[in-house]
Amino acid sequence: EILAKRRPVEEVLSDPATPAQTKHQLKLVQRLRDFASQELALPDNRSYRSYADLDRPFAVWDVFAAPELLLEPKKWCFIVAGCVSYRGYFARDKAEKFAAELKQEGYDVYVGGVPAYSTLGWFSDPLLNTFIHRSEAELAGLLFHELAHQKIYVSGDSAFNESFATVVELEGVKRWFQQNDNTKEAEAYRQKIQRREEFTALVLKHRTRLKEIYASDLSDAEKRMAKARVFEELRNDYAMLKTKWNGYAVFDNWFAQDLNNAHLIVIGLYTQYVAAFQKLLAQQGGDLTAF
Repeated sequence: EILAKRRPVEEVLSDPATPAQTKHQLKLVQRLRDFASQELALPDNRSYRSYADLDRPFAVWDVFAAPELLLEPKKWCFIVAGCVSYRGYFARDKAEKFAAELKQEGYDVYVGGVPAYSTLGWFSDPLLNTFIHRSEAELAGLLFHELAHQKIYVSGDSAFNESFATVVELEGVKRWFQQNDNTKEAEAYRQKIQRREEFTALVLKHRTRLKEIYASDLSDAEKRMAKARVFEELRNDYAMLKTKWNGYAVFDNWFAQDLNNAHLIVIGLYTQYVAAFQKLLAQQGGDLTAF
C-alpha cells in the first residue's frame, strides 16, 4: 500500500490540489535530502524523493512486551532484520489484538505508533503524511536517522543500530543549521535534545531500581507492590522535572498511559552507545565517511 501510493515529489508539487503548507514542507525536504547525500555521506538514492499520503496518523504500530517481573524484552526474529525487541503492524487493530493476546499470557504490553521506518535500502522509502508536517529540525533529524540505517545496519543489534543512527542524526542537524544559519530553530532543537536526555536519565534511574527489585529475594507479591511504588515515584519526579521546562509537555502522553515494564524497553535503546559513537566521530576529526 505504501509503495503503491508513492508519487514523485515533483508531481505532488505541481498538483494544484496539494495544500500550500505541504508544498512548503516538500521543498524543504528536497533541500534536506540533497544535503544528506552531499554533506553527510548518506546514500544518494530514490528514498525520500517521493511522497505518499496513507490517510492515517502513523506508518506502523509497534508492540513491545516484557514479563511482569523482569525487564527483559520479548524478541521476534526475522530473516532480514534479525532479532528485534518489538513486532510491527501496519494496522492498529491488528497490533492491539496481538497485544491483547500477549497480555493474556501474562506479559506487560505497550503499543506505540511509529511515524517512519527504514526498509534498509530494499525499497525506495517515500516521505509520508505521518511526519511531513514536523518542524524543520525534526524533519531533518528523522531523514538523517532513517538514511543512516541504510548506510550501516547490524542484524540483531537494535541498540547499536539506533545509537549509530542517532549520532548521525544529531551531527547532521547541527551541520544543517550551521550551514543555514537558523539560530532560532537550532536553539529549539538543542533544548529538545537536552530535555529528551533528562527524560531518558529519569526513566533509566527508575528502571535500574526496578531491576534491583526484580532480582531481589522479595516474594512476587512484594515485588508487585514495590513495582507500583517505583512507577508512582517516576510520575512524581517527572512532575518536578517539568517545572523547569516552561510548559514543555511532549512526554505527557507517555506518562498518561498505564505504565509497565514494556514501556521501559524502548527508553535508552536509541542512546545506549551514543557517547561512544560521538567519541569515535571526534577521533576521526568529524569526518563522517571515515567514521
